[in-house]
Amino acid sequence: MLVKWIRCTVVDRRGFERGQRKWAGLLGEPGFRGQGGGWSRGRQGVAHIFAFWESRAFYDSFMARSHDRLATAQSGTFKDSQVKLFDYRFDVKTGFEPRFSDADLLRVAHCRVHEERAEHFTLMQEKVWNPAMAGSPGMIRGLFGEAPGNEFLVLSMWLSTAEHGKYRTERVERLALRAQIEADVVALTGDIVQLEPSWTV
Repeated sequence: MLVKWIRCTVVDRRGFERGQRKWAGLLGEPGFRGQGGGWSRGRQGVAHIFAFWESRAFYDSFMARSHDRLATAQSGTFKDSQVKLFDYRFDVKTGFEPRFSDADLLRVAHCRVHEERAEHFTLMQEKVWNPAMAGSPGMIRGLFGEAPGNEFLVLSMWLSTAEHGKYRTERVERLALRAQIEADVVALTGDIVQLEPSWTV
């Protein structure tokens, strides 16, 4: 599965949201698995969108044929758009599927890792972080993805802000030490996304 992550700064909120609903046109596309997103909780006017495709070939075919037609509705409503593609590697918890209807919050972590530590980083995600997140009652599902250049994406869906907050304060520092995260990671950026139901396709 291919994961596309789009982050942008919205300059015309009403126009952007109107345009966002036009992406319902993705539903007929071969290989399309789902799309959802929402507003950053920490950064004013920043939107995140996540799209899921069965494979790179289906995605490339869509980009060549239908993308521009759907995208015109949002033209001029945002700036500073950043797009990244990740290959799905494994689930965080079990049975990841690109559904957004039962989640309130999405947590995204984007890690750039030292080349010689990429294998260790992946192993720690499986052995340390995954069990801890899977054991958090409010965490519904998630995935771990990889992009060329030792870039990784950890995406997790949560029932509520309160549940995510519990996990953070109790566990994160202790887990980071166990996973030797400082030795692995060059740069780590993240965000909390308040999901917008009307953006789900």
